[in-house]
Amino acid sequence: MKRKIQGTSKTIELPEQFKEEIRQDIIKKAVIASQSKKLTPYGTNLLAGLRKSSFLSKRRRKYRGTYGRGKSRTPSKVMWRRGMQFGYEGATAPMTKGGRVAHPPETRKIIVKKINKKERLFAIRSALSACAKKEIVTRRGHKYDGETPLIINDSFESLSKTKEVKEALLKLGLEKELERCSEKKIRAGKGKMRGRKYKKKIGPLIVVSKSCKLSKAGRNIPGVQVRSVNRLSAELLAPGTMPGRLCLFTESAIKELKEKKLYLEENKKLEKKEEKQEKKAETKEKKIKKGEKK
Repeated sequence: MKRKIQGTSKTIELPEQFKEEIRQDIIKKAVIASQSKKLTPYGTNLLAGLRKSSFLSKRRRKYRGTYGRGKSRTPSKVMWRRGMQFGYEGATAPMTKGGRVAHPPETRKIIVKKINKKERLFAIRSALSACAKKEIVTRRGHKYDGETPLIINDSFESLSKTKEVKEALLKLGLEKELERCSEKKIRAGKGKMRGRKYKKKIGPLIVVSKSCKLSKAGRNIPGVQVRSVNRLSAELLAPGTMPGRLCLFTESAIKELKEKKLYLEENKKLEKKEEKQEKKAETKEKKIKKGEKK
């Protein structure tokens, strides 16, 4: 699977991460797992609806009793008293005014959803391969006619001004896409009151080889995100659990994916092997140095 480097006559072979099977169910699982980490636990006050004494005795001749009075056994609080005569009002029980809530949300509930490491890596590879298929990208709503993903020159990383980044994106033929992302609509429903008044479109993702000036210059364009290649996630590549985001990779980012074998299971095995070899080499050097001293 080859792609042309924009602005040149060169082509580059896409690494094996882009050839993975597309599994939307696993992508969805990984996205939900990463979104769950952003949630904060919430719940009602443990004493809510329980601050009033509402005990009623069911025994004969007991103080504050219901025996022989033709009164319901609903827990009630005393509103007024005249000797042994009481004026009651229902309390504590969920069906009463000012009572506790039945089955309220609790802070001890486990909100975070876990995912296996291999599944998480598979989801990233699956989302990457979805980005390389034009029909999936257009189905997601992106307005771009060329081949995907776009491979751009490394000089793109040195851009330090938002104006320059916007001009470069327009030259690549992303004019309609930027227009689509500039739209801002007011959300329908109660979300307006909860800090999410406006709905915005998600646009292209620019993947660079390392942290650079472009990450600050590009983030001011609506819908555009910049991320280094070693910090990708299923949520970035498939926002809202929908795979097929329009991606722009720099040439060096693609090379790094290939050389370091990022998001592959083999990569972790290689890292462990290298660590073991380094430790063995260090212990050998220490033994040699001790022998020389003796």
